[in-house]
Amino acid sequence: MRAKKLLFGILGIGFLASSCYTEVVLEDEFIVESAFNTDLALQSYDLWYVDINATRGNGEIPFLQQAFTISFVDGIVFANNNIVGLGKTGNGFGIAVGVYDTFNDIVDIDHDLDGFWGFEVYAVRPNVLELYNNRTNTSYFLNGYQRGNFDYDRLFYENIDLLLQEFEAWEKTFTSTDGAVNEFDEENFLYFFGNGGRSFQSSVDPVGTPVSKLQWDYQGNYAIFDTNDETLKILTLDYDYMGNDYFELYVIDDSTIELYHVASGTVYEFMGRGFLQFLKGKEKEVERKKRIKSTNAKMPVSRKRKL
Repeated sequence: MRAKKLLFGILGIGFLASSCYTEVVLEDEFIVESAFNTDLALQSYDLWYVDINATRGNGEIPFLQQAFTISFVDGIVFANNNIVGLGKTGNGFGIAVGVYDTFNDIVDIDHDLDGFWGFEVYAVRPNVLELYNNRTNTSYFLNGYQRGNFDYDRLFYENIDLLLQEFEAWEKTFTSTDGAVNEFDEENFLYFFGNGGRSFQSSVDPVGTPVSKLQWDYQGNYAIFDTNDETLKILTLDYDYMGNDYFELYVIDDSTIELYHVASGTVYEFMGRGFLQFLKGKEKEVERKKRIKSTNAKMPVSRKRKL
């Protein structure tokens, strides 16, 4: 049995009531003693970002492993299972995925697809909750945000693999006039395989070709590297005939990325085509992706692209 963790001091959280924010001060033992205050804590932030890298234990809760954010709103659980559309879908909350109820320091969630799950709720810091599932001996950590101050940039860059996988194809929409001619100039479409495959396809079909008509000319492996700059990722595409193409990878928005080809000095923009939405119903859902702890190696490089 997991020893109960107590906080010392006072936890201050904001509660949304009557269309304005009221400061409510909750001592940690109130969460233990009151179902109302457990619900108050869960509703104190609009969005709870699921910090996969902080997860403890060897088990998995399917819907938490899939979600980027979850929200608790008057007995309904909402989730953003896609990066694309986050901040817009469901007025920012995402899609309704189940219902919940609170009992003292417990929240029970009945997920539409994954069934019933019970969690002990712990306040780690004023904006961080721990959900502990005794059945799997696993803890998930949730970072609280209001919709107006959610850190979208952090989400994009921490989950860059999954953003790349949310489209059936990425179409080249811009090539800078600066930069030396190189073989990647001919590549007009990219596709990144999901669920940890770390492989990609590319096509030289003309820009404007419908995704369903694309002929994928090449398949190889790709890698993403972290750097000392949280907003700089390195992407390498392994072309047998060209060697590894090396790019600085930037997120423009949730459907546009920029690749800076360091060797040639060329800037490319790609736009996502054929959005793959991860819905709650099996009959509508494409293959369920799940988030995993980051395994990106770190590359000690500095930014070459002048922004």
